[in-house]
Amino acid sequence: MVNTHNTTSQDKELGHRLRVIRERAGLSQRALAKKVGVPNSTISLIESGKMNPSVGALRKILDGIPISLSAFFEFQPDAERQIFYAADELTEIGKGKLSLRQIGGTLFGRAMMILQETYEPGADTGRVMYGHEGEEGGIVLSGRVEITVGEERKVLGPGDAYYFDSRLPHRFRQVGAEPCVVFSACTPPTF
Repeated sequence: MVNTHNTTSQDKELGHRLRVIRERAGLSQRALAKKVGVPNSTISLIESGKMNPSVGALRKILDGIPISLSAFFEFQPDAERQIFYAADELTEIGKGKLSLRQIGGTLFGRAMMILQETYEPGADTGRVMYGHEGEEGGIVLSGRVEITVGEERKVLGPGDAYYFDSRLPHRFRQVGAEPCVVFSACTPPTF
């Protein structure tokens, strides 16, 4: 029914579109889930971009609103217009020992993703390196992080920076005794 791995920016856009349409229909996540016979967590995971529904599952959910698949995909929600964000308004998209605090609640209609990344001791983006469309760069504010890009590897500390083609396989790993904080940007937002 759904894929919870390898979600993309398209999954996040689909989730944002579903949330906007559901809210315009005056339905809570719980009410829509009950109406179409799926767990509330399914709607929540789809809307957060963490779950990619099959066409059949999406059609079942949209029938509860009701809206057709074609009308759903034609709908273009307004891009977020907020300009300034308080520290507590950043959206957490990381988990475990890796905090990724995104500027903005959604990346729909945006050309860039900006993150405050905090790597607790032992944090790692994973042993398997990954790549995605775009370019990314960042600057280390505190702590130390080992960054591997393709065949190159370097440990960066406060004030050090990086910039690379995100299609190259890459990995970030915290090293040292204290957490590492990095501010980064990625364009387009395909992380």
